[in-house]
Amino acid sequence: MKLSSLLPNGWHGTSLTPLTELDIALVQMLQNLEATSDERHLWLAALTSHQWGRGHACLDLNDWPHNAGLLLGWPAQALATLPADLSQGLSGLPWTQGAHSPLVTDGKRVYLRRAWQAEQTVRTQLMGMLQKREAPPDVGQQLDTLFGSDTHDGQRLACAHAAHNALTLITGGPGTGKTTTVVKLLRLLQSGTPYPLRTLLAAPTGKAAARLAQAMAQARATLNDAEAACLPSTAHTLHKLLHTSHGAAPVLQADIIVVDEASMIDLELMARLLKAVPPQARLVLLGDKDQLASVEAGAVMSQLCQAPWLQAHTKVLTHSHRFDPEQGIGAWAKVCNAGDSAGLQALWQAAPEACGSAQAAVTRLSHAHSSTALLHTITEAWAAWRQQLSPHQQGQHCDDAQALALLQSFARMGVLCGLREGPWGVKAINQQLQQAMGFAPSDWFVGRPVMARRNDYALGLMNGDMGMCLPTLVHGEVRLRVAFPDGQGGVRWLVPGRLENIDTVFAMTVHQSQGSEFAQVLLILPDTATPLLTREWVYTGITRARQSLCVWAPQTRLLMHAINQTVVRSGGLAQTQT
Repeated sequence: MKLSSLLPNGWHGTSLTPLTELDIALVQMLQNLEATSDERHLWLAALTSHQWGRGHACLDLNDWPHNAGLLLGWPAQALATLPADLSQGLSGLPWTQGAHSPLVTDGKRVYLRRAWQAEQTVRTQLMGMLQKREAPPDVGQQLDTLFGSDTHDGQRLACAHAAHNALTLITGGPGTGKTTTVVKLLRLLQSGTPYPLRTLLAAPTGKAAARLAQAMAQARATLNDAEAACLPSTAHTLHKLLHTSHGAAPVLQADIIVVDEASMIDLELMARLLKAVPPQARLVLLGDKDQLASVEAGAVMSQLCQAPWLQAHTKVLTHSHRFDPEQGIGAWAKVCNAGDSAGLQALWQAAPEACGSAQAAVTRLSHAHSSTALLHTITEAWAAWRQQLSPHQQGQHCDDAQALALLQSFARMGVLCGLREGPWGVKAINQQLQQAMGFAPSDWFVGRPVMARRNDYALGLMNGDMGMCLPTLVHGEVRLRVAFPDGQGGVRWLVPGRLENIDTVFAMTVHQSQGSEFAQVLLILPDTATPLLTREWVYTGITRARQSLCVWAPQTRLLMHAINQTVVRSGGLAQTQT
């Protein structure tokens, strides 16, 4: 029986529903394995695939169909094509029997087997860690030395928990001291151990790993040699740390594993990480549960921080040492997380209309502002970088130190967009900025900032690694090469022609900016509604700024609407038991 004959007209294409060709192909394959005449079964399989592609671990039929619109994000016309009794098709759903079935049902949730296996691995590994307890001697005395007598200090409570347990989740916004907590924790654990502890630092992206390593270097500079010895000098990307030629996850050789920016870790990567944690090791996951979830499937950190079975192991840092919650960037972040559209409206009206101001940490721009004037303002923000770059545009070659200084100077300014396409998207803004600053309209030019979009193990590049095209000496001749920080205080120079899946990043998406911080940020909203505009998107964009923020909203109503839209990711990790 043909698939199209079992379904409404338009189902097999995209005219009525947003189903993809991959979703349709999965249904066809399953139908070939074991045919069914029940239309609901075909829909269940297609929607399970569709949800995985949209970042969900499963198709969640709890409270269906009332939550169908929220979970699928489909327009009313597409929702009308769904069978009214879809959830009742679960009881006879084929393709779910046996240890290797392509689909798995768990209550009213339907998974692709790969997603279900990953979720089970995460749950099993974490539950195993919860059974392990180990306390170093004199922990109370050492805590007093590190924190003083305030027993209610959030960082102290997190350290105390991590000292006694194999698993600790630490969540908090920017400036709440997550990295500071880790520094003190490593000192605490080493003080009670007679042998040097092996510590691994990791993060999902190259720039997040570099920032973590930099924070450790800054901390070492404030300590004496004995105290600084327990702080690692390098941080790894998770992909590089867990990559093996044979595919199976390695067993990491470490006593303590600290992973920063854990909100960016997807379900399958988290499963691989947890399988690699050795039995004797402590695992500390750092992240901001209010940030955007991973691009791939799963909102792992958010679900784990909400899980009742992990509540005792989740420590929330609330006091920001960077932002005042009543003014500036801190106030914007606060009302955004609260979904307070009236509060955000008030802050918007109070912000000066400008791109940057010496009198205000947050400014705003509306559609009426000239893009030409704005582009000039942005290029002025890169004035120091452009001055440093100028001799090299004239042919002077770069050494490693100069390349690192240029990368650091460029990273003071972040231009963040919501979309890749469209007049307010990354591609258009990049082209305009490239032209406004007088760079050649070519693929490779001196000063081109780039970001890797995929892992390239042959070149040692990981998704999110930032580099810059610069002239350098190659066998005595000046040649264009792309400089990437090597994580050891040096630079790796790569031939431009060998680089694939590379983006120019005068501007980047908010998703690409995760794991980064900038002194100044220009946050550019699109001028049309999009499902990407959510509370988490706005919060993540806002909090990339350390000192000043400018929000450019061509349609102000879209900003106010966005903070009432939250990212919903289906999954079962928050449940006590499946």
